[in-house]
Amino acid sequence: MATADTDLFDEFLSQRGHTTERPSWEQDYNKKQCPECGGLHDMSATECTVCGWAP
Repeated sequence: MATADTDLFDEFLSQRGHTTERPSWEQDYNKKQCPECGGLHDMSATECTVCGWAP
């Protein structure tokens, strides 16, 4: 869920040559892995139950 502040910050960085990308789930075998804490979840997960992160 992108906010206006995040979009503005990403635009600022990209104008100065930095690559920005939206964080998303990583995959580990047949599980989703949280990029923040490394918690493993079923493929149907929409947010991390360990740290609360959501894409």
